[in-house]
Amino acid sequence: MQIDIKTKKSEGVERLLEVSVPVEAVQEAEEQTARRYASSVRLPGFRPGKAPTALVRKRFKDAIRQQTLESLLQEAYQEVVTREHLKVAATPHLHDVRFDEGKPLVFDLHVEVRPDITLGRTQGFRVSRAATAVTDENVREQLEQLRDQRANWAPVSEKPVPGDMATVLLATADDNGELPEGKEYRIVLGSAQAIPGIEELIMRLSPGDTAEETVRWPDDFPDEAQRGKSKPVRVTLQDVKRKALPELDDAFSREVGDFESLEALTTAVRGDLQSHAEREADAGVRQQIIDQIVQANAFDVPPSWVTQLVDGYMKAYQIPEDERERFTAEFRPVAERQVRRDLIIDTVAEKENLKASEADIDERVAEVAKKRNADPGQVYASLQKAGRLQEIERAITEEKVFKWLLERNTVE
Repeated sequence: MQIDIKTKKSEGVERLLEVSVPVEAVQEAEEQTARRYASSVRLPGFRPGKAPTALVRKRFKDAIRQQTLESLLQEAYQEVVTREHLKVAATPHLHDVRFDEGKPLVFDLHVEVRPDITLGRTQGFRVSRAATAVTDENVREQLEQLRDQRANWAPVSEKPVPGDMATVLLATADDNGELPEGKEYRIVLGSAQAIPGIEELIMRLSPGDTAEETVRWPDDFPDEAQRGKSKPVRVTLQDVKRKALPELDDAFSREVGDFESLEALTTAVRGDLQSHAEREADAGVRQQIIDQIVQANAFDVPPSWVTQLVDGYMKAYQIPEDERERFTAEFRPVAERQVRRDLIIDTVAEKENLKASEADIDERVAEVAKKRNADPGQVYASLQKAGRLQEIERAITEEKVFKWLLERNTVE
């Protein structure tokens, strides 16, 4: 297709091109569209496909123009990609489309392209590996968390203290200073579920008591409009429950899982903590290497990739609409870091021929099948149906890339 292409902007991964389709090509495309219409449309007084082209063009002028425009834009876009050797990174955007009778079709094409990454340096870096020793205190903390997860809440008749769960009827004055009917809340005191002034009021009450008092909202309250304000508050303490932890003994260990004794549970907890610490240390080493490679090899990343990752996390975390702007501002640097990491892994894998092979995937699936005591073919089919094979391929590729990098850099 004969088109004219003029570069209006070329910075990093961003391209803005002005594309012009000659009037002769526009007229020819419009004529072809009109002939297709004439071969298929039905008009009164004519057999199907026998209506004169001129009559069809007049009757279906707008539809023919629109279809012509769509086909020309698609064809011109493909021509631009081919001629400019664009490695398109995201859906392009068309701007300022001009499609006037008897004139060329002109439009601006805004497109992001994959960065052309040349990793000049990937070796000779020094990184540190965090200590992975698990202490007795770490183990005790984990065991206490297990106890806390299986705790029972027992009613008490005394004033609540931090850690207790208080069921209250709570009413806060409106803008006119009037107190509405109270709403029921269950508050674990000391866990920041209520502002300090309200918690203090609750802890002065016994079950069944009601108190009304002016409470000041803290200066760091999330809602800026409420910060520092003082309002009348009415609290009725309905009941108090105190957490009762189970004994840490052999019976508890059997309840937690398939452990015959507290000693067996403690050994398992220590092993899990050790494995977790080693995985965290390995992840830290990998990220340090990636960060140093990024510092030594500057390159741009497509903004749309970062945005797509942010949007994915917002959906996964079900971020409310009114918090999305704040979440985006906080998470965007993290997302950009992840995109850079993925690009470096892809570049090293491509350059050093480290991508996971079919044999690698089959071997990994066989390992999974062995752990499940299942047939490898059935496991493969199940993983394929669930769309998990790509995850396995990516994990193997990353393992190969980081093994290659670790062999060429110093870990202290």
